[in-house]
Amino acid sequence: MPQKIELIATCPMGLEAVVAREIRDLGYEEMTVENGRVRFFGDELAICRTNLWLRTADRVLVLMGQFKATTFDELFEGTKALAWPDWIPNDAEFPVEGRSHKSQLSSVPACQGIAKKAVVEKMKQRYGTEWFPENGARYVIEVALLNDIATLTIDTTGPSLHKRGYRKLVTEAPLKETMAAAMILLSRWSVERPLYDPFCGSGTIPIEAAMIGWNIAPGLRRSFPSESWGNVPRKLWDKARDEAFDAVKDNVPLHIVGSDIDPSAIAVAEAAAKSAGLTNQFQLKVEPIAKARPRGDYGCLITNPPYGERLGEAPDVELALRELGALTRPMPSWSLFILSPSTQLEHYMNRRADKKRKLFNGRIECNLFQYLGPLPPRR
Repeated sequence: MPQKIELIATCPMGLEAVVAREIRDLGYEEMTVENGRVRFFGDELAICRTNLWLRTADRVLVLMGQFKATTFDELFEGTKALAWPDWIPNDAEFPVEGRSHKSQLSSVPACQGIAKKAVVEKMKQRYGTEWFPENGARYVIEVALLNDIATLTIDTTGPSLHKRGYRKLVTEAPLKETMAAAMILLSRWSVERPLYDPFCGSGTIPIEAAMIGWNIAPGLRRSFPSESWGNVPRKLWDKARDEAFDAVKDNVPLHIVGSDIDPSAIAVAEAAAKSAGLTNQFQLKVEPIAKARPRGDYGCLITNPPYGERLGEAPDVELALRELGALTRPMPSWSLFILSPSTQLEHYMNRRADKKRKLFNGRIECNLFQYLGPLPPRR
């Protein structure tokens, strides 16, 4: 019988509601939205499905427990009380990572050492041995302290979910795949509408849009450490992957265009599209924004223009934003979604955004400027 497991999907600040919507769409309704994460309940299959399907989350963690810890004794006893052997076999590799913020226990290495010792002591009780070889499946434990509350988790994901598996090369300042997917989901773009990115760089926005348009699970081309866990049987992973393959809609026409002034960036984008299985499914071209002419009506322009902290000198950034404003003025039926840290973007667009949403591109605080055009007429 499936067990009820409390899980945590971590995410960049500002994307919690998007992640919650994704989790709900997968059928998991019981959740709590917190800063930088969504806690929810599922079963073992939920671990497989969320890792395969979540486009905007960073990781999926098993929540082992939470408790107040202002001393090392409290941290040790609280950690030892948790049911580690229910998850971790006696041959497992179980490194402990840590972080601490606004807590009395501020030494992260010390907290990691205490937590590791507590887990070992708990496992000694279950397995009746003094030594663990740690040569089996990998279970990364994290001890996170925030305001003197310790949260103990096991990471089911491994490398962050933004690493889809299709990106072999990167440009100088790539947009994370999770952020690109979030921009597209926030736009409520659908495959019937054209989508255009005039600063596409290595093609992240067009590729993520194509994957959304064809309903391709973003985790299909990668592996996860929890695939080798005894608690998550191989048959569940096989079931989740079969579901994902069956859900692909690769006969849907896509109206997606990405362009960039840099030929090397477009070459990287084309290689990534090929790796993602999307060769020739949308258009990528070398083109300066001054010559761009998006086609169609009721489209979505979704882009991450260059900016000073990311690429280029300030005059080049100003020129790019001016040209973006000039490009979009004769596009009254289009909706625009522009991720930028610029405080002058609305000036260059010559109008105020209908909505602004604070997001973080890496560590850079940005706004997603949203200019909402009319929706396509109902057919």
